[in-house]
Amino acid sequence: MRHIFKVFLLVATCTIVFLLLLYSFLPMSENPYALEADSTISTEITAQALRVATFGAGCFWCVEAVFESLLGVHSVVSGYMGGSLKNPSYEAICTGTTGHAEVIQIHYNPELISYELLLERFWIVHDPTTLNRQGADVGTQYRSAIFTHSDEQYNLAQSSKQSTESKFADPIVTEISPASPFYPAENHHQNFYRENPEHPYCRTVIRPKLQLLKAQ
Repeated sequence: MRHIFKVFLLVATCTIVFLLLLYSFLPMSENPYALEADSTISTEITAQALRVATFGAGCFWCVEAVFESLLGVHSVVSGYMGGSLKNPSYEAICTGTTGHAEVIQIHYNPELISYELLLERFWIVHDPTTLNRQGADVGTQYRSAIFTHSDEQYNLAQSSKQSTESKFADPIVTEISPASPFYPAENHHQNFYRENPEHPYCRTVIRPKLQLLKAQ
């Protein structure tokens, strides 16, 4: 009987030791709530660090594709600004009677790209000397415009416009005015080039422009 008890005690002791050793080699689990909190804090900090810029430079399909490839640009949303009609549709915009311009709203990280650099790209991606027109696109909705979100942006835009005038044979007609309500365009207008690379407009207008900019 004593022999059986000793064997049982030995087996139990070995089992406990084995389990303790096994547990010591397992990775320590982290608190899921702590991870969630850290992730939330990180997201909030990122969002607070971003700045907003709004440009009108013709058809937003093309302008969106040009700016979303820049390092430091977090997102680009196509939409409408500068008109009187609330929640306008694309069809309403195309009548040219709402006063809106097709624009892109850029969220960017100022630590990676400055507003001044965004302005430099703005001047070279379209013709700011043609009034209410970009190429074959004609109408007030295609006007060249910079909608500013602060006094600093307004002053920088005015200064950038003055320093760029000499690069064009004709006067720059770009509108520079404080930002008004922004209305995102319909979903099928967002990420248009990426979603529709073989669309005729993408192949004949956007792709050549991107290739030209890349070569500069």
